[in-house]
Amino acid sequence: MTDSDALTEFERQVRTLVDLGYPALAGMTEPAFRALIEPLREPVLARAAALEPPTEDRVPFLLVVTRALVPIEEAIPLTTLAGKSRPGVIERFYAPGELERFVSLKELALPEGEVYAAFDVDRGEEFCNAVPLDALAALAERERTPLTMEEGVALITQHPRTLAKNKCFSLGGTRSGDRRVPALWISKGAPKLGWCWEGNPHTWLGMASAGDRGH
Repeated sequence: MTDSDALTEFERQVRTLVDLGYPALAGMTEPAFRALIEPLREPVLARAAALEPPTEDRVPFLLVVTRALVPIEEAIPLTTLAGKSRPGVIERFYAPGELERFVSLKELALPEGEVYAAFDVDRGEEFCNAVPLDALAALAERERTPLTMEEGVALITQHPRTLAKNKCFSLGGTRSGDRRVPALWISKGAPKLGWCWEGNPHTWLGMASAGDRGH
């Protein structure tokens, strides 16, 4: 990407979050919210030359808002499918309050803070019909890491087209200590945050990943 393209995309993502009401959900004014994200501009632009333009299945970077700032339960309803208006939902098999038990893997060494950038994000459709555990092993061999819940929400918030029929994805970077792997798929014309078993393959479910993260 050129510096100009990266800057345009950075500003578009900030504007998307503002337009969706993230500042209010975070209990902040719009200027304060923008000021919180502003430090991410420099690291994004510093990597611009090495970033590829976005495609249907891969994006150069994402501005990630963690649940410490905006709860996942409030972020999911702000997502939609490309060209649709039905709000995203959370699978009813998550018991009330259970999302708090699903946390990011320590080995991801996520950047500290309430916002950060994830780079070279891929929805992982090549892993459709692969056993999630095998997909995770393949990512590790490539020195890539699975997306977290928050990163998955950021991906479909900024790029709704990445969640498509038969091209949905697991978020193996967030776990609860059992065999469940969170995932985003489509239900009744809207995004749904659910989970599948780590040993069960699905033809329509890949494994999303990132190349790097920073702030």
